[in-house]
Amino acid sequence: MNFVEELKWRGMIHDIMPGTEEQLQKEMTTAYVGIDPTADSLHIGHLVSVMMLKHFQRAGHKPIALVGGATGMIGDPSMKSQERNLLDEKTLRHNQEAIKKQLSKFLDFESDAPNAAELVNNYDWMKNFSFLDFIRDVGKYITVNYMMSKDSVKRRLAGEGSNGLSFTEFSYQLVQGYDFTYLYKTKNCKLQMGGSDQWGNITTGTELIRRTTGGEAFALTCPLITKADGGKFGKTESGNVWLDPRYTSPYKFYQFWLNVSDADAERYIKIFTALSKEEIDALIEEQHAAPHLRPIQKRLAKEITIMVHSTEDYEAAVEASNILFGNSTSEQLKKLDEDTLLAVFEGVPQFEISKNELIQGIKAVDLLTEKAAVFPSKGEMRKITQGGGVSVNKEKLLQFDKEISEKDLLNGKYILVQKGKKNYFLIIAK
Repeated sequence: MNFVEELKWRGMIHDIMPGTEEQLQKEMTTAYVGIDPTADSLHIGHLVSVMMLKHFQRAGHKPIALVGGATGMIGDPSMKSQERNLLDEKTLRHNQEAIKKQLSKFLDFESDAPNAAELVNNYDWMKNFSFLDFIRDVGKYITVNYMMSKDSVKRRLAGEGSNGLSFTEFSYQLVQGYDFTYLYKTKNCKLQMGGSDQWGNITTGTELIRRTTGGEAFALTCPLITKADGGKFGKTESGNVWLDPRYTSPYKFYQFWLNVSDADAERYIKIFTALSKEEIDALIEEQHAAPHLRPIQKRLAKEITIMVHSTEDYEAAVEASNILFGNSTSEQLKKLDEDTLLAVFEGVPQFEISKNELIQGIKAVDLLTEKAAVFPSKGEMRKITQGGGVSVNKEKLLQFDKEISEKDLLNGKYILVQKGKKNYFLIIAK
């Protein structure tokens, strides 16, 4: 597999330094991507560079994931108008372990193959580096003129949405450049990859390597992912889409990909899956022939949910989706855990009742009119029930005065009422 050709057809190359492809064809090459450890989970904004590392390893090369413990303590000026919160070492180590666990789903860290992935943290080689040593051993090789010519620095100096640029942030490209130099010297790492906003920082690294060792290193960046409508990729109303199920449930994760637009789906399936060109071309043809069936979105959501979570989580997410949009059974509903149940029925009208009401048992007609105003009157409730239009926990209510009790609660707490085909109500017993 030719790594550069693979990235090209996937639309994953923005800039590439001359000689990069020749280097990769010459020998097994080591490359790294820097990951910001400011949280104990990656979000889908990180996935493009992670997929680059995945394809790199598939092509027979050696990937390094660099957790930027030191650089995370500074904050990168690229594309940002504010400085970051700085982290302590304990938090950094915790975040590093959590990130490695997630990366293990994409990269092979464990095998004894010569191109097994490695995880490194730049805090390990920066923490004992004194300021005087740094400006003597690193700072003297790169001129201020060179650093000022970088777009990220120019933008911040022009005052775009900020109060200028602190010295801390200004020095960021030197610290990142030193990382590349350190990995070049200690791990024979000859390539750094990242988003297109990192081009300036990466090329500072290649320049520092040239000036300090006389060696040659390379750079490759991918485009920053956007949505077809110009909106920000990976953000929802509730914030980032995380890889950790504690922050974004597998159901919500699956739904995010299932609901992307047709135009975005065609790009994303190339970027965020390892499917072959032939498979993707066939899916695109299918989509053009029957767009309402959304084959690309379904396959994209499947591939990426299994890769990040598991086959079981994917199947549970599909079942959960069917509960809302399909003809699912009460058995499927009862299998949902509380988080997924709440995610599926987020936004439907909710009513709270006392659990005590259900201990003795209560007639459905009283529950759904007096205790929870699903129906405006008992007469309407009776009429719609007799017409077969009411379900409780996905089971058709055959008698309007059927007794509902504690044993009907889902997860010991919820009752799901359906009126007609599309109107859902969630009763919460507290």
